[in-house]
Amino acid sequence: MTPGRAFHKRLLDILLSAMGLALLWPIICVTAWLAARDTGASGIFAQTRVGREGRPFTLYKIRTMIPNAGGTVTAKGDARITSLGQRLRQWKLDELPQLWNVLTGDMSLVGPRPDVPGYADTLEGEARALLTLRPGITGPATLKYRDEEDILARVADPRRYNDTVIWPDKVRLNLEYLHRSSIRTDIRCILLTLQARKEL
Repeated sequence: MTPGRAFHKRLLDILLSAMGLALLWPIICVTAWLAARDTGASGIFAQTRVGREGRPFTLYKIRTMIPNAGGTVTAKGDARITSLGQRLRQWKLDELPQLWNVLTGDMSLVGPRPDVPGYADTLEGEARALLTLRPGITGPATLKYRDEEDILARVADPRRYNDTVIWPDKVRLNLEYLHRSSIRTDIRCILLTLQARKEL
């Protein structure tokens, strides 16, 4: 990514994340309060993820699972997800606190989803270039697998299917994004996400 492209991408991130937080903070506060009542723990869930250049950062979400749920792969109907959490996940409201991650520079609005430690270590060859990007809230791979939990609920071994089918396909889609990314692509991804459409 050229310095000019990186500058304009970061500028878009700052402007839109600041606007989003200004408009959506009441929803974030209410959903966090409801999640705290629902789970008996903090309504904001914090987890270490792998960011740009492989550096760890703390990602924030609305809590949708019981405390100390563990695990990294989640299918629809997972017993660890609370009833409120199911609804928050359906509407992607649990992702809203990540606007703060975007504003502080740990994430971008558009890019590969930030992985838990371990997955990034499996990237080889050209795929290592994905670590030059800030991870994103949405992107081509996120749009294609918007219903990932539904997909995983239909297979016998969700973890194996994720590791052998979904993860490699996400890497492919993210590499395509890396090579052809532009402000127009980012805006289109954001609009498709807001419209809940899957295809780029």
